[in-house]
Amino acid sequence: MNKKLDDSKPIFMQIKDLIEDSIMDETYQTGTRVPSTNEFAAFYQINPATAGKGINELVGEGILVKRRGVGMFVTDTAKEIVMKKRKQTFYDNYMLPLKEEAKKLQMTDEELIEMLQRKDEGNED
Repeated sequence: MNKKLDDSKPIFMQIKDLIEDSIMDETYQTGTRVPSTNEFAAFYQINPATAGKGINELVGEGILVKRRGVGMFVTDTAKEIVMKKRKQTFYDNYMLPLKEEAKKLQMTDEELIEMLQRKDEGNED
C-alpha cells in the first residue's frame, strides 16, 4: 500500500485498482488476506466507507471473498477474473480505436499485423 491516491478518478476505484494490481503482480496471491477497509482508511486518510465501496465491488465480481470476523481474502479465480476484465478494457480502449484508425487509412489486416510485429527502431533486442 505505497501508491499515492490522486484526483484522476474516484478514490474507491483507485483502491479497487490497487488491489487488482496487487493480485496481478502476485503481491496478493490466492487465499491472501487483503487490508481491511479501516486499514486502507487509516493508511490513505480516507473515509472507511470509500475504501469499503471499492472492496465491495471486488467481492461482487468474485475477486475477493469475505470471511466473517476474519477479513477479505483473494479468491482462487481472482487473477483470471482480473486478467479477463483488463483484457476486455484493453480491447475497448486501444484495439477498437486502432482498428477504426486503420480502417480510415484503408490498411489491410496484414499491414496492421505487420506494424504490430515491427520492432521499434531504437528498441531492438
